[in-house]
Amino acid sequence: MLASPFRPSRRHVMRNGCPAARSWRLHLDAKASMSLPPLTPGQLVKPGRFEFRIALIFTAIFFPLGVHLPYFPLWLEAKGFDAAQIGIILAAPMFLRIFTTPVLTALADRANDRANVLVALVAAALVMSLGYFLPPTYMTVLAVSLGLHVAWSALSPLADSLALSGVRRFGSSYPAMRIWGSIAFLCASLVGGAMLAITSPNAVPVIITCGLACTLAASLAAPRLGRPRRASPLSATELQEAAPRLLNRYFLLIVAGIGVINASHGFLFGFVSIYWKSIGINDAAIGFLWAFAVVAEVGVFLMFTRVFGQLSATGVLCVSGAAAVLRWLAFPLIAPLGLGLVGFFAIQSLHALSTGLFLIGLQKVIAETVADERTGAAQGIAFFANGFSMAVVTLLSGPLYESLGVDGFYVMAVIALVGLGLIVLASRSSPERALRREDQRAAVG
Repeated sequence: MLASPFRPSRRHVMRNGCPAARSWRLHLDAKASMSLPPLTPGQLVKPGRFEFRIALIFTAIFFPLGVHLPYFPLWLEAKGFDAAQIGIILAAPMFLRIFTTPVLTALADRANDRANVLVALVAAALVMSLGYFLPPTYMTVLAVSLGLHVAWSALSPLADSLALSGVRRFGSSYPAMRIWGSIAFLCASLVGGAMLAITSPNAVPVIITCGLACTLAASLAAPRLGRPRRASPLSATELQEAAPRLLNRYFLLIVAGIGVINASHGFLFGFVSIYWKSIGINDAAIGFLWAFAVVAEVGVFLMFTRVFGQLSATGVLCVSGAAAVLRWLAFPLIAPLGLGLVGFFAIQSLHALSTGLFLIGLQKVIAETVADERTGAAQGIAFFANGFSMAVVTLLSGPLYESLGVDGFYVMAVIALVGLGLIVLASRSSPERALRREDQRAAVG
C-alpha cells in the first residue's frame, strides 16, 4: 500500500473539514486509541537505523520477485511444459495464497515478534526454492511452486506490517521505505534479462534462490518491535471482525471492478515474455520492456496529483479500465504493423494507467469512504478479489495462448471492459452522488 498521492475533493473537505466533523473524528480516534493495548517501554524506543533496515528488507524481498514474474514462464517453457501446464503452475499458487496469506499474517500478529516469523518464512521459501533443482517433472514443479508461494506471498504483507508500525510509533515515512522495493524489482528485471541473454533460462532458479538467500540475510536485520497493536494488513483476524461492515453495493462493485481490470493483466504476466521471445526479441530487451513498465508506473504516482488529482475515485478507475482495454486491443497489432520494440515500449507505457491508476484508485476509495479502523479489512477484501480474479484468468490464459497466441489479448480487452462496466455501475451509487441527491432534496425542501 502506498501513501495516498491525492488530496480530498472540495466537497469532501466541506463535509469533513468543519469543526464539528473534526471534533467527531478526533473523538473516534481517541476512542480507538483507548481500545488499543498500551505500548511497552521497549516498544517506545526506536530501533537504530529503522528506516534503512526496513528499506533493505523491501529491497531484498522484491529483487527475486523481479526475476520470477518476467522470466519464470520462460524457464517453464524451456523445460518443455506446454501453455496449459504453464498456466496451471502459475495460477495454482495464486489460488492457494488467497487463503494462506491472511492466516500467516494473523499468526504473525500473535507471535512475540513479527520479525521472527519473517525470518522463518524467508528460510522456508529459500528451502522450497531448492526444489527447482530437482528433475523438473510437472508434478514436482507444481508442488514446489505451491509450497514456495505459501511462504513467499506472506513476506510483503509482513514487511508492510513492520513498516506501518514504524509510521505509527516513530513517524517514519512509508513511501520512502517502500519505494526501494519498486527500485529493486526494476533492477532485477534488467539484471535478469542481461543474465539470461548471456546464459539461458536455466539461470532463473539460480537467481531466485540466490535472491532469497540475500532476503534471509536482510531479514535477520529486521527491527524487533514486539506485537502490533493493530492487526497487520491482510490479517484474517481483521477480515473476520470488520469485513461484514464493508459489504455495501458501492464498495463491492468497486472491488469487483478493480479485481476484473487487474485480472485482465493475467495473460500479459503469464505469457508476454514467451510471446516476445517467439518473435525474436532477446532476453535483455525483454528485461528493458518489463523495467520500462515499472518506471511508467512510478511516474504516474509522482504526477498523479497534478494530472488526475481533480478526478473522483471512480473517475480514476474508469481511466484505468479504459487504458487496459486500449492496451489489450493494441497489443496484437504491434508486430503485424512492423512497429517493433518502439511499439511495445509505447504499449508498456500504458502500464502506468492500467495498473498504476487502479492501485491509486483503490487507495483513494478506501481513504475517502472507509473508516480508519476498517482499512485493514478493506485491503483484505481487495486482496481476495484481486487474487481470485487474477488466478482464474491466469489459469485460463494457458489454453487461450495455446489456441489464439497473441490474439488472446482481445479476450483480455473484453475482460477489462467488463471491469470498466462494474466501475461505471459503482459510480451510480457513489457517496458523492448520494451527497448531490441529498443537496438537491434539501434545495427543493
